[in-house]
Amino acid sequence: MQWRAWRFWGFWPVAFFPGCLALGVALFVVVLLLVKVLWAWTVPDLFPRAVEEGYIAARIGWLTALKLALFLAVLFGAAGARHRG
Repeated sequence: MQWRAWRFWGFWPVAFFPGCLALGVALFVVVLLLVKVLWAWTVPDLFPRAVEEGYIAARIGWLTALKLALFLAVLFGAAGARHRG
């Protein structure tokens, strides 16, 4: 009985850490997809003339979505830190 307990508790990191990593990667992809979808949904409606003339992209790529998400995280993080004071 003691061998089975060691087997279970000794190898739980083998399943736990890859599972957390996979969950983090999935969440990361979902956030980037959300940024891309929200951009494509709102920007052409808010700025139709600018999109039509090519000043603003109607769709953004994955790298641009990553940059935008990081920028917004820093911006809102700084605003939250200042608000908590």
